[in-house]
Amino acid sequence: MIMFTELRDSGQRVMIDGSCFSACTLVTALIPKERVCVTERAMLGFHASWVDESGKRAISKDATRLLYQMYPPKIQRWINRNGGLGPNTLVLKGRELMAFYPLCK
Repeated sequence: MIMFTELRDSGQRVMIDGSCFSACTLVTALIPKERVCVTERAMLGFHASWVDESGKRAISKDATRLLYQMYPPKIQRWINRNGGLGPNTLVLKGRELMAFYPLCK
């Protein structure tokens, strides 16, 4: 998260090109929308937050709720329409993604 807050504070533009899954999706929560663009190859992958309990991967309901609350409302609505944050990865890409962020020029 520190990397994203430093990037946010830098004022730099962010290009999403290719797969941006898991923690990478924090870019949608921490970088102002007007500073983000996507390429035609861009994909955002959202899933529940995991914790490692004694070598077993388990969903953390509290961490997932916090993560969900960090996302912009428009992303939250998309997540809800697509089944919510769970063990499976929800992939936002193509024209559907370009409805959220402009194509990089």
